[in-house]
Amino acid sequence: MKQPIARPEPMEKHARKSSLENKLKSADSWIDMSALMRIKDMQLRAKSVVDGFHNGLHRSPLHGFSVEFSEYRPFSEGDDPRSIDWKLYARSDRFYIKKFEDETNRRCYIVVDQSKSMEYSSIEYSKMDYARTLSATLAYYLTLQRDAVGVLTFEQDVTEFLAARYRPGQMKRILSLLEKSTLGTSTDLRKPLAHLAEIVRHRSLILIVSDFLVPPESLREPLSFLRARQHEIMLLRVCDPCEITLSIKNPAMLTDVETGREMHIDPEKAREKYQHKFRQHESELVQMSAQLGISWTSLISTDSVEHALFDLLYRQQGGKKRESLR
Repeated sequence: MKQPIARPEPMEKHARKSSLENKLKSADSWIDMSALMRIKDMQLRAKSVVDGFHNGLHRSPLHGFSVEFSEYRPFSEGDDPRSIDWKLYARSDRFYIKKFEDETNRRCYIVVDQSKSMEYSSIEYSKMDYARTLSATLAYYLTLQRDAVGVLTFEQDVTEFLAARYRPGQMKRILSLLEKSTLGTSTDLRKPLAHLAEIVRHRSLILIVSDFLVPPESLREPLSFLRARQHEIMLLRVCDPCEITLSIKNPAMLTDVETGREMHIDPEKAREKYQHKFRQHESELVQMSAQLGISWTSLISTDSVEHALFDLLYRQQGGKKRESLR
């Protein structure tokens, strides 16, 4: 099968990427998470972020990236070149495939970690609060693109599952599921991923929101199986600021919220070793993701959730993701 001849990216495309990167680096453009989290209504939070995100794109040369192309998707490796819409290519200088009736809506699943470790917080809201807001924002954004969105929540086992649909009331169902209280136990990502692989037969976009406090190699097999089924996967890691720097000032007795194990720690002595192990763990996760062709986004719970939308947009447009903020 012949593949399209590789073409250098036009200068216009580089300019658009540069514009998006400049907007991202401008602190004035970020939504303040402390202020956002004070909004009680989760749908209003999500709408505030997405509306601001769209407004920012329309003020830049990047307008037209969202709902205007709802009937097309970018050409990706493995697609039949005969399905390229050449008329659209002539206008946009990009390869797009016209969606057929049975694939008008892309299927998307947001997988949300609700284990005990997600309840940790050194600031006024927890990683769980942040993850739920992030998930609601992604769901709202994808719904505006006319994508079919579903949700799976988990801790040690799958707790809730909502099949991907594009229909009236779906966003309300998603929010209701995300807002459900949970007991929270230990983290086991293998079960929800195996569950998805069993029930999601059509190629889908799978967004996994978690702190990923598990051995990286334990994820390789279930993620590999999903990739073998042609699913597109994005891992969105959520960390509390204290988890990155170990910013505890005084010696203290710490308790593992998932196992109950207690440990006395002197942060001054432990900080350097802790930070090394934290970076090593993340590096292993990033390396494994790259090997499997999976997108990786690292978020601190003080970061604007807009960062995840930027990374999703970059991936949709075949561009590079943002560089780490750390």
